[in-house]
Amino acid sequence: MSDWTEGYVAEIGYTHGYYGELNPMRIKLAFLNAGIAFPEVGTACELGFGQGVSANIHAAASITQWSGTDFNPAQASFAQDLARTSGAGARLFDQAFDEFAARADLPDFDFICLHGIWSWISDANRAVIVDFMRRKLKVGGVVYISYNTLPGWAAFAPMRHLMTEHAQVLGTKGKGITSRVDEALAFAEKLMATQPLFAKVNTSVASRLEGMKGLNRHYLAHEYFNRDWHPMYFATMNEWMGQAKLQYACSANYFDSVESINLTPEQQALLNEIPDLEFRQSMRDFMVNQQFRKDYWVKGRRSMSKLAQQELLNEQLILLVSHRPDIKLKVQGALGEADLFDGVYTPILDQLSDHQCTSIAQLAQSVSAKGITFAQVIQAVMVLVGAGHVVPVQPQDKALQAKAQADKLNAAFMNKARGDSEVAYLCSPVSAGGHVLNRFQQLFLLCAQKGGQSPSDWARYAWEVLNAQGQKIIKEGQTLATEQENVAELSRQAEEFKLKQMPIMKALQIV
Repeated sequence: MSDWTEGYVAEIGYTHGYYGELNPMRIKLAFLNAGIAFPEVGTACELGFGQGVSANIHAAASITQWSGTDFNPAQASFAQDLARTSGAGARLFDQAFDEFAARADLPDFDFICLHGIWSWISDANRAVIVDFMRRKLKVGGVVYISYNTLPGWAAFAPMRHLMTEHAQVLGTKGKGITSRVDEALAFAEKLMATQPLFAKVNTSVASRLEGMKGLNRHYLAHEYFNRDWHPMYFATMNEWMGQAKLQYACSANYFDSVESINLTPEQQALLNEIPDLEFRQSMRDFMVNQQFRKDYWVKGRRSMSKLAQQELLNEQLILLVSHRPDIKLKVQGALGEADLFDGVYTPILDQLSDHQCTSIAQLAQSVSAKGITFAQVIQAVMVLVGAGHVVPVQPQDKALQAKAQADKLNAAFMNKARGDSEVAYLCSPVSAGGHVLNRFQQLFLLCAQKGGQSPSDWARYAWEVLNAQGQKIIKEGQTLATEQENVAELSRQAEEFKLKQMPIMKALQIV
């Protein structure tokens, strides 16, 4: 009997995560900042879509036609249900990569994306994917791939191998993969207590193990315990992509475009001495000890003229999606926590604080009297998008076309929130992407749609939903025992939601 899993963990489903880097709307700003020509994305494909949350959000919140596959039939079934509910026309299959790649009814794609796939599959499957990209990606099209990277994983790779071997050899088979993960973690902790020389030489191992203990076991199983697990040097990835006629474009991690928060002046100077774009990436990975890369690759890298770059940047619409008073002028780069310059960021955030869609040209004009240059505005926008405070906005006509299907998908997510907290996102036709809203916040919105006028109405509705299922709120590690305590906590959260989030939800046309 053949093993359809090919060594990938399939006995438990993947988490219901959403990954904003897969949103085609993010391509344009990243490419414009790098001065590279970008495609208008009309067709897109996600390989290995997991539960299909990202694929369905991006299909419902835009007019892009999405296709994709995930070999796990339970996950594909969930994804297909969402696609039918939204009516966005996403074509999502449960085929292995080789079966999917052989389909004759797939269009050519402007965008192909893979998240959490490349490092966890065999070379044979990588070859299938590369051939698919070579045949099905349009000229000028973009590929997004995230993958585990060397040298950042070099220190922990032996420990991961030992833990996986423990799960296979000594783990209790009948208890399932999550139990074997727990047993492997306990074994690793016991091993570390003996102070092995390996851990003394590789001092980061202990802290990483400690961090793993608090992570979702389904995530850990898929992240660490597959048969195939291959961190890769950038140069090796470049060789693979070259077979599909792809060239490195830029990082999809917007923070990577701001070297001052990632590299010392000496490192920047050395990096600037290197004329070869690809070798610079290899050097940079050593400088920051890169563990995970999020990269855009393009079939035919073309530089833009300065004029075209300036004009298109001016046209780009953006929107503030964080509560202005809560935004701290700090970000985390490879060098650690960095302070953002108040003289630049405060005026920019103040201009965006009304949560209205604003073009970069309008923003630059409004802060020019403060002595803020256009280049400073662009860097600030890249940082704020990278931090999740700002999102690029799609044209209004496209948002209007996507509104009805986005509403249908959001209704399905909010209805699901009555029973569980698996999907903590809703989609916006303004940003063409997903936004975090936890279970209680989705219940508040659901109540508001049903006619609930006030935060007290929302809190009471949420409590009725929870109480009917024998559920109570856990606050600071303690279960709230009484109805009064639960309603009071929900009321506090509802008041905060009305003040901080509701204006943003309206701006995003989620409500």
